[in-house]
Amino acid sequence: MFKALVLEKNPDFAAAVREVDDGFLPEGDVTLDVEYSTLNYKDGLAITNKSPVVRSWPMVAGIDGSGTVVESASPEWRAGDAVVLNGFGVGETHKGCLAGRARLKGQWLVRRPTAFSAKQAMAIGTAGYTAMLCVLALERHGVKAGDGEVLVTGATGGVGSVAIALLSKLGHKVVAATGKASEEGYLKKLGAASIIDRNELSAPGKPLQKERWTAVVDAVGSHTLANACAQVRYGGAVAACGLAQGMDFPATVAPFILRGVALLGVDSVMAPRALREQAWSRLARDLDVALLDEMTTEIGLDGAIDAAQKLMAGQVRGRYVVKTR
Repeated sequence: MFKALVLEKNPDFAAAVREVDDGFLPEGDVTLDVEYSTLNYKDGLAITNKSPVVRSWPMVAGIDGSGTVVESASPEWRAGDAVVLNGFGVGETHKGCLAGRARLKGQWLVRRPTAFSAKQAMAIGTAGYTAMLCVLALERHGVKAGDGEVLVTGATGGVGSVAIALLSKLGHKVVAATGKASEEGYLKKLGAASIIDRNELSAPGKPLQKERWTAVVDAVGSHTLANACAQVRYGGAVAACGLAQGMDFPATVAPFILRGVALLGVDSVMAPRALREQAWSRLARDLDVALLDEMTTEIGLDGAIDAAQKLMAGQVRGRYVVKTR
């Protein structure tokens, strides 16, 4: 028996932590003792039922997991291997990792870098891994340290926090956009050079605005993304990975056809393994592990539902790490 955060709909929605056994697990060729999971924005949506994230019932929440293989029918993995899981519909269509045990497909797993403990890997989680994918996308576009200011929106969130830490360590001058002026000290400790109020970006703006950013990491979407694009310097790029403000994109083509701005879509859920391995390798090299403690709050599985509600209310700084066993 082990604990799992189970989501049900029959017909009313309910979320509860309860005891289950291996018979509750889905099909898969690798069984994992999950040591830690985490709470991402998508987990918050699922656990609070604020969006139709879950498409199979009952569901175990948790799109991320880190732990040790206990059984494997996959030729890629054997008992004792330390692995990380991010995405692939886990916690949406396949029972997830906010549980003491998970059964997954071996092709979804990535070997956990030795630089990280299971807890540290989940302090990074999908949010931090997505931040690294954004950095890689900007680098492929040719963005280099010293080119100019890089804007990070949603700065106190998981993606934003890790993006600031990564970009700063790589030598970029990072400007953090946040609605939490009280967190200026936190953001500067992560490496932000300066802070701007998110309200400067969140309202409707002109199609083209004063050129400022050489690049942007945006986890917010909607008017924030549109204004960020309108302020990017000629030939710059925006890595877009989130929709905290909204899924809409109320923009014009002006930044793209008049300034050559590139809008780079970043998907973490179905990214191929080679890209995942590159991202985790770069995280092991470029992320200051000491900063993970600054952005991480550890909770138990029994606290995950309350924490998800706080996450959706915008009351969370950084990352929640969930100890599942």
